[in-house]
Amino acid sequence: MRLAVVSSDGENVDLHLGRGSSIYVYDYDDELTFVEKREIEIKGEAKHQGGKVIKTCSDCDVLICVQYGFKSKIKADDAGLKLVMDEGPIDEVLKRYTDHVDFMKNQSII
Repeated sequence: MRLAVVSSDGENVDLHLGRGSSIYVYDYDDELTFVEKREIEIKGEAKHQGGKVIKTCSDCDVLICVQYGFKSKIKADDAGLKLVMDEGPIDEVLKRYTDHVDFMKNQSII
């Protein structure tokens, strides 16, 4: 599974999706591996820039950011990208998400 996080500093998930000028990409298959940093040109105070971020993450399965708007949610759904809201240090955010994924893999529905 490929995960992407929106971060201003490479240490924290700390930006709204539409302000995501830096995306950090990780692969997860029982352990987390950093893949790369991707830069996106975000224009100042312009609105509705989440589409640029979603397009940049087209090879990812999950994109984690502090917040996202309704239009971005629709674009992400259309692109097959799961949006998740969380914030804090990247390592903690990714651990929370991967722990949840691992937990859900081991659940059986009665």
